[in-house]
Amino acid sequence: MIRFKFGVPEIAIRNMELYTGAVLQATLCPGSPADDSWCQYMDELAGAGLRGYRSVIREDPQFVPYFRSTTPEQELAKLPLGSRPAKRRVDGGVESLRAIPWIFAWTQIRLMLPAWLGSDTALGEAIERGELPRLQQLYGDWAFFRTNIDMLEMVLAKSDASIAAYYEKRLTSDELGVLGASLRDRLKQCIELIKQIKQETQLLSGNPIIRQSIEVRNPYLDPLHFLQVELLYRDRNQPDQRLEQALMVTMAGISAGMRNTG
Repeated sequence: MIRFKFGVPEIAIRNMELYTGAVLQATLCPGSPADDSWCQYMDELAGAGLRGYRSVIREDPQFVPYFRSTTPEQELAKLPLGSRPAKRRVDGGVESLRAIPWIFAWTQIRLMLPAWLGSDTALGEAIERGELPRLQQLYGDWAFFRTNIDMLEMVLAKSDASIAAYYEKRLTSDELGVLGASLRDRLKQCIELIKQIKQETQLLSGNPIIRQSIEVRNPYLDPLHFLQVELLYRDRNQPDQRLEQALMVTMAGISAGMRNTG
């Protein structure tokens, strides 16, 4: 990302202009302070989101086997990307993964799990309690909440449940596929929740530039995903150095196209 943003002088200048303008605007024209009731409500949403997140990550016995079979998490250590090992401990579990490979693995299969899991629980429960108007008001009046929803929308727009399902079909057992189907359903529900809050019929309706950028990259990314699945399958069943090299190329290509690695 540093190379993308600052590798070309003209682009680097443009990015510095954006950063400087944002800092000046926030400094000279700060937004209204958040109401105490907003912060309290956000804490309640965060608590519900945390419970929803941990119910899958820590409490579902199928999660770790699903994660390791469906994503290229095990193969990430071979990728010469980043300055530190993928894990804090070689013999550690999911909790020993660093943040970048944790997100990187889910980005590779387009499920984007760490970005939205838990938000679906918090927002869904709030809307079921009839609090949609309150969420819409917060989106309009509170910059912090609006930024969170907008960032969530952007990541959801990059997700693709059908591609994640293909990884699962090729690499994962039918038993673990039950969890995968549940996660994809939750992803779709989260997308619908965001559209309700933003009162949109399509993600990124209010940001056509980013939407077009994603749509332009997808035709180039999709073949890399299908190629990666096949390479993962073959490498896991009959390891070969050439397969590993090709697999590394697909990882780097998907990473560059998604622009959200970790």
